[in-house]
Amino acid sequence: MERVDGVESDGMERRAGAEPGGVEQGAGAERPDGFERPDGVRLYAPELEPQDGGRSPDTSWPVWSAAIALLGGLVLAAVGGLLVDLPALAFGVEISSSHTPPGLAIADTVVQDVAFVLAAVYCAQMSGRAVRSWQFGLRPPARGWWKAGGWVLALIALFFALSVIWSALLHPEEEDLLKQLGSNEGAALLILSAGLTCVIAPICEELLFRGYIFTALRNWRGTLPAALITGLLFGGVHAGSAPALDLVPLAGLGVGLCLLYRHTGSLYPAIVAHSLNNSIAFASLEHWSWQIPVLIIGALLGVGALAAAFKSIGVIAPAPLLARADN
Repeated sequence: MERVDGVESDGMERRAGAEPGGVEQGAGAERPDGFERPDGVRLYAPELEPQDGGRSPDTSWPVWSAAIALLGGLVLAAVGGLLVDLPALAFGVEISSSHTPPGLAIADTVVQDVAFVLAAVYCAQMSGRAVRSWQFGLRPPARGWWKAGGWVLALIALFFALSVIWSALLHPEEEDLLKQLGSNEGAALLILSAGLTCVIAPICEELLFRGYIFTALRNWRGTLPAALITGLLFGGVHAGSAPALDLVPLAGLGVGLCLLYRHTGSLYPAIVAHSLNNSIAFASLEHWSWQIPVLIIGALLGVGALAAAFKSIGVIAPAPLLARADN
């Protein structure tokens, strides 16, 4: 909506004197359809968290923009990778198609993850549309964290069981991503690899695939087709970083994360599930034992710390309430 002299284009006037996303204390009583101030003005939040039955938010994002977001993210990642690698080449760092120094591999992966987020946000605001954090599901689970946590654990358990069966039948190669990131070449690279794999990647990939692509595709044929397509894209984007036979289970995980997002109404459980899966996989590849719960707790704390940081600077925040006089 466009604002003209403090008035939204749909005729709703923004109230003054209140913090964004909230109502001044003592202003009035909360009602199911808004807040009423003593002066008779009712406050509405049409762009806050819509009445979506506790499911993932509905948006007006066009279906075709899902392809633009994915392709844009990949192109931005490639360009960003060149901007990182070319100066390194100029300083004599040896880079080939079969070998990238671990430090550069980590930098390239961070650039890719940031590119995914930038592509999603850019597509969300195309044609001058306002971008709100709730549109990406950055809000608490509608039915509470206890129920959402149960669904997260159920998804991880199901994926783990299916992965064990898949591995027993087809014997895929062991993933060598951590070797590329240099996790075995010192404590610093190990910590950076863990942070990237278990904290940064889950957040950025969920924002693009579930937060944007899945949400846009639902406007075409509904939840299940959107989840299947998003899952296939999610598995495919890991080609090169994961063995080919692992792309099928990853696609299945992608479908499950879409359904988790849809039925909790929040992207946070999907991010947590993604982080849990990556943490378990990381620890397994490192052949860890007692370190596994330490990594899981550290990863979840990292996700929570980033969410809190973005909330503190207003990146994750509900839209301001709008005031309208009842006729």
